[in-house]
Amino acid sequence: MLPRLSHEGTTNDSEDEEEPKRPLSEFYPYIRCALCSCFLIDATTIIECLHTFCKSCIVKHFFYNNRCPTCSIVVHQTQPTYNIRPDRQLQDIVYKMVPFLEESERKQMCQFYKERGLDVPNTVVISPPGPVVIKRQKKENIPPSVFTIPPELDVSLLLEFVGAEEGIANYKPLERRYVRVSGEATVRHVEIFIRRMMELSSACQVDVVCGDHLLDHFQSLKDIQSFVGEEALQDGLLVLHFGLVLPSQP
Repeated sequence: MLPRLSHEGTTNDSEDEEEPKRPLSEFYPYIRCALCSCFLIDATTIIECLHTFCKSCIVKHFFYNNRCPTCSIVVHQTQPTYNIRPDRQLQDIVYKMVPFLEESERKQMCQFYKERGLDVPNTVVISPPGPVVIKRQKKENIPPSVFTIPPELDVSLLLEFVGAEEGIANYKPLERRYVRVSGEATVRHVEIFIRRMMELSSACQVDVVCGDHLLDHFQSLKDIQSFVGEEALQDGLLVLHFGLVLPSQP
């Protein structure tokens, strides 16, 4: 016997049936960060491939790598944070799907500021429940993107690998050749960066050269740029050549 239809064309039986509920775990691939495996906080999407991560996770990742952690696409050659945007719509969905996540995150942020004696930003303060008043903002009053380059990062580097001495092996290629750093950074900081990126052993030595000058560890990048002059620059980038050598025997 067929079920009876109502005037609206739907079965009466279906009106009493609830929509089946799905476990939250089925949605984990869409609401969790692939870097920290936790629920998304400040969801931020790469505009090149549309993969989304926690803002803090993806910004930290870009300190060492300019590729997407999921698909390995190059996000930007020198400044990958240019090509990421906050995904507020997805973040709202995450907060609605995971009970108490938003409240817990705000409490942790308030505690973070208070423990350090800092003023809690108005956007973080937990206000008592009440009617929400949304004020329209004029387009010209919208603040610029939060992803801006700090003014202290005033030197752009181009790191050129010139080769390794015979007997040195098992090192990774330097994928991130373009780096923007503080002018107060020294050649020693550059060497540490190269060692970390190429996974070098302590058995080899990194020699850094600018023009015809072999650089000392204590020299700052600003001093090098002013000392060598225009010869050290290529399209506005400070060019440093480096090679891997074995330490000299006493």
